[in-house]
Amino acid sequence: MNKPTAKKRLDKLKQEIEKYRYAYHVLDKPLISDAALDSLKNELEKLERQFPDLVTPDSPTQRVAGAPLNKFKKVRHSAPMMSLYDAFSPDDMQDWEKRMEKILNPPTPLSKGGEGELNYYAELKMDGLAVALVYGNGKLVLGATRGDGEAGEDVTQNLKTIEAIPLVLRRPAEAELKKIGLTDESVKKLYAALANGRLEARGEAIMSNKVFKELNDKYKKLGKPLLANPRNAAAGSIRQLDSKLTAERRLDCHIYSLLTPFNKGGQGGFLQTHEQEHELAKLLGFKVLKQNKFCKNLDEAVRFHDYWEGHRALMPFECDGVVVVVNDLSLWTKLGVVGKGPRYMMAYKFAAEQATTIVENVIWQVGRTGVLTPIAKLTPVKVYGVTVSHATLHNLDEIKRLGLKIGDTVILERAGDVIPKVVQVLPKLRTGAETEIKAPKICPRCGGAVEQAAGEVALRCVNKNCYAINLRRLGHWVSKSALDIDGLGPKIIEQLMKEGLVRDIGDFYKLTVENLLPLERFAAKSAENLVAAISEKKEIELGRFIYGLGILHIGEESALLLSKKLSGFARSGVAREIRSKKISDFILAVNKWTLEDLEKLSDIGPIVAKSIYDWFHDQHNLALLEKLEKNGVAVIPLAGQKEQTLAGKIFVLTGSLEQLTRDQAKAKIRELGGDVSSSVSKNTDYLVAGVEPGSKLDKAKKLGVKVIDEEEFMKMTS
Repeated sequence: MNKPTAKKRLDKLKQEIEKYRYAYHVLDKPLISDAALDSLKNELEKLERQFPDLVTPDSPTQRVAGAPLNKFKKVRHSAPMMSLYDAFSPDDMQDWEKRMEKILNPPTPLSKGGEGELNYYAELKMDGLAVALVYGNGKLVLGATRGDGEAGEDVTQNLKTIEAIPLVLRRPAEAELKKIGLTDESVKKLYAALANGRLEARGEAIMSNKVFKELNDKYKKLGKPLLANPRNAAAGSIRQLDSKLTAERRLDCHIYSLLTPFNKGGQGGFLQTHEQEHELAKLLGFKVLKQNKFCKNLDEAVRFHDYWEGHRALMPFECDGVVVVVNDLSLWTKLGVVGKGPRYMMAYKFAAEQATTIVENVIWQVGRTGVLTPIAKLTPVKVYGVTVSHATLHNLDEIKRLGLKIGDTVILERAGDVIPKVVQVLPKLRTGAETEIKAPKICPRCGGAVEQAAGEVALRCVNKNCYAINLRRLGHWVSKSALDIDGLGPKIIEQLMKEGLVRDIGDFYKLTVENLLPLERFAAKSAENLVAAISEKKEIELGRFIYGLGILHIGEESALLLSKKLSGFARSGVAREIRSKKISDFILAVNKWTLEDLEKLSDIGPIVAKSIYDWFHDQHNLALLEKLEKNGVAVIPLAGQKEQTLAGKIFVLTGSLEQLTRDQAKAKIRELGGDVSSSVSKNTDYLVAGVEPGSKLDKAKKLGVKVIDEEEFMKMTS
């Protein structure tokens, strides 16, 4: 085949493939089989390999192209990508409409609405990543993330991998444009813009629930980390530096807005309504949500919201509400923008999903510090797609606040991935057979005494040899935030306890392959792997070691703070105490401090100070530490770790990070001597801003706190 013939064939193939893409993704009416479409794409690919100079950026073969990027470039948006205000009830929506009516005074009568009534366009609020798509002369030239609303990141290469996004805009027939209400003059303007103008579309890149499940099933089999949820998965996929990885995630994209020159309403644009924007977007080749609907008044918009709130399970994607938009574009300028968002749009959120069930019993769970937590045993009920049979009641005070009895009918709430909780008792449904929930006098696991310390809400088992406390204490020692020992799950630990092989954390380090081989679940390889995993964790970072001990009131932050003070890197300027890896030196260092000394340490209050002091003056605990040292366990003080380049610096994290989890980022900061805070203040040194940063970014800018992106953070901590 010669070059001119090849070019003709290439052009026809591209036109046909785009036609079939439009039918499949936009119209939801496939015209040929997937296999036939793949055959056409294969032919196109072969021709382009034969004539590489005929390859164009808008070719379907270029959806995955180019080497991985080193970083994303920043780009400014042509107009801000604004946030929306939220409403949570019909009253909120009515108040919103009243505020608009005061500004319009009176509202303009609209062609499809009642006289003097505002009409609306209601859209399902997709939970993904907002993107902007810029087309020059009808071809995709830029794709960007929302970023901070003013500027985002150039992710064109990745967005090209999404089949729902056209690389070249479709040229609608004149009859199609007339059908959606465009005049002859408007049609001419549109054709001119497609030929030599600029068009920007905005929408949401999402991962469907089906794809999310399929990918997680695949990753689980491969032993890869699972995706957290569809929204985070979509955001992370768009920000992959290698577009091949983005393509693997099979994202989707729906458009909800067209920018200049089409939607200026009464200012030179030729679209009159927001509904027309969606209709035109579809004709141009974009995918739009077919569920969206014109509503002649607010009551219809509220009914639309209520319908989809009750049918969330039918949606193929994550959705957390409905966006209700004033349909008449000419009113947008009059209504304007206030604060973070436009007055002419409102996000009417779905309520947290609730269900009613019966509390069949209350059982008391014993934690690693001996605290007894009441757990409600429920008649199983499905809430937000998950069957729930248990819910924590926290403590006796919460039971009293609810007025809860065994046998009560209750309202159970579960929003998204939040742990289910009992939010209300329905006393009018009582039969008289309900019984009071009484605090246990003895531990339900060991029969030991239960006490309630003065000034505390919690009930606590005081038997130091309690089986349940010991089981959880052992589990805490090997948990991810402490020693992070692979292979030591709850069932294995309980098995080791029952066999008498492990009584305390020191016993882990005496285990041998010969000990494990006779046990169920252990073959030679698994026994060797577990012994090796334990041996690898014989040298422990001081902060993790302190946290793993399970001292009352000592969490991750307190443990790290104490390790810094002992290593001489705390802001208080405490002299370095630990100079070796010996646990005995660590004990000596802690015991140099009196209770008064501990209380004077910054960020350590009197309750925490007493807890530390008591723990290190308990002979049982000191014997345990000696046993650990005897069995080869050693601590790594901060001085023996990486150079403390971030010593004294306070970091706050906001938004989603692509290369690290939030916990991994915190670990990097702490490893280099820095501190992590959950809130921005004048003492904050750096705000690390990931994808979709929240209000912390605004506060940081207001306070003059230095804001760095993930790339800069990685350089700082590498």
